[in-house]
Amino acid sequence: MTTTPRASDARPNVSALGDTEVCAYLSKHADFFVEHPDLLAALRLPHAQVGGTVSLVERQMEVLREQRRDIEARLHELIAIGHANDSLGEKMHRLACRLVRARGLRARLDAVESSLREDFAAPDFVLVLTRSTSALTQIEARHLRIVSAESSDFRSFESLISAGRPRCGHVRDSQREFLFPSSGSAIGSVALVPLSIHHAAAILAIGSPDAHHFNPSMGTDYLARIGDLIATALDGADDAA
Repeated sequence: MTTTPRASDARPNVSALGDTEVCAYLSKHADFFVEHPDLLAALRLPHAQVGGTVSLVERQMEVLREQRRDIEARLHELIAIGHANDSLGEKMHRLACRLVRARGLRARLDAVESSLREDFAAPDFVLVLTRSTSALTQIEARHLRIVSAESSDFRSFESLISAGRPRCGHVRDSQREFLFPSSGSAIGSVALVPLSIHHAAAILAIGSPDAHHFNPSMGTDYLARIGDLIATALDGADDAA
């Protein structure tokens, strides 16, 4: 009496299989090495770090440890990002509170200066406004620059203003000299935030001596929100008090 093997028990001709077929077979038959413990013990793999060989089980444990280290590193990175975002949120809250308490445009400009300098550690910044921004053009302040909307210096930022989104990184030498004439080459990187105040284009520029501090790969959502807070505060009243 003979028995016919079931199709599920049939073993393929290994010599005719390629890597893809072997991987597919082992994935489908997860108990293969349970049924063949001697083969499992005999398999040896190159050790990537120290040379020589290790067993399949040892290699599997090594892979699992590497995966765990990667997961832990990613977790620490996410925790650090969360702490940084919490810190930025708190600083933005303090900026909003300063602006709410301020009475008059002069006080609001002072609030912006204090917040950027004390909370955001950004002593090198400038608000560039055009002459059409009403009462703001009557105020003299250290970090306030009033220019003609038709000036070539201001028009060099047309692409920034048209895009309506902050931009970070390096600027042309002529733009850096225009924004930070007293700092000159000490400014290594710049964050540019387009604003709209009294329906006129304006720019908030923040400079850093670190050439990599503001870079094109960094997120700009918080910069956009800071710009919105400042623009709203300066746009909310037309008095020069």
